[in-house]
Amino acid sequence: MPDLAILNFADLWPYLLVGFAAQMVDGALGMAFGVISSTLLVSVLGVPPAQASAGVHLAEVFTTGASGLSHAWHRNIDWGLFTKLVLPGVAGGILGAYVLANIDAGVARPLVMAYLAGIGLVLLYRAWRFPTPRFEDPRIVAPLGAAGGFLDAAGGGGWGPVVTSNLLIQGGEPRKTIGTVSASEFFLTVSISVTFILTMGFEAFTTATIGLLIGGVLAAPFGAILAKNVRPRVLLFMVGTVLTITSIYSIYKALS
Repeated sequence: MPDLAILNFADLWPYLLVGFAAQMVDGALGMAFGVISSTLLVSVLGVPPAQASAGVHLAEVFTTGASGLSHAWHRNIDWGLFTKLVLPGVAGGILGAYVLANIDAGVARPLVMAYLAGIGLVLLYRAWRFPTPRFEDPRIVAPLGAAGGFLDAAGGGGWGPVVTSNLLIQGGEPRKTIGTVSASEFFLTVSISVTFILTMGFEAFTTATIGLLIGGVLAAPFGAILAKNVRPRVLLFMVGTVLTITSIYSIYKALS
């Protein structure tokens, strides 16, 4: 655990800005905080993947809590969908955190990212081909939550890309889907963080976590406002764009 007494703004501000930007995207589109933050910690700072995932999830306990409250305030949450996602997501997250702490689970990451890049392209096509999308209740929810929770913990990020994109593919309304996935992520990140603490101890969390946390909490209200006010077709296009770009970049990093 970093010594808070010796922290200064010069140490925090790069991570604060990253946390703010990542949470703006995550709150508005239901994805990308974990992907952006984990990429920074691993690729730029050289933090081991397990420690990066642990640190990001600790920050997300606070950012997802703030984001969930903001989405609830703006009525962006489908509570029926919320209840179907939470428990499977938590179970998958606990298993994923245990696997990452004890086994190298990175082999499958390029395959998962290739799948998500394909989903991103489909969402872009839907946004372009169907000016007025028709929405319906997603049918496959619990298995999707379990898979999203596992991949989120084992890969340092993935709940939003996996769950949000697949619910949208099934016809979910973008605003409600994004708000519900963002709110349910709070319970996932709490369970994952507790599992990391039990398996790795508090040394898993780095100084960068504090900056990510502060920046993310500050940005959380703005993301919910964007999700509420941006048109569904535009949200689909934005989700598809972010998902495709981040997935292709993750494949490049994994194979390079």
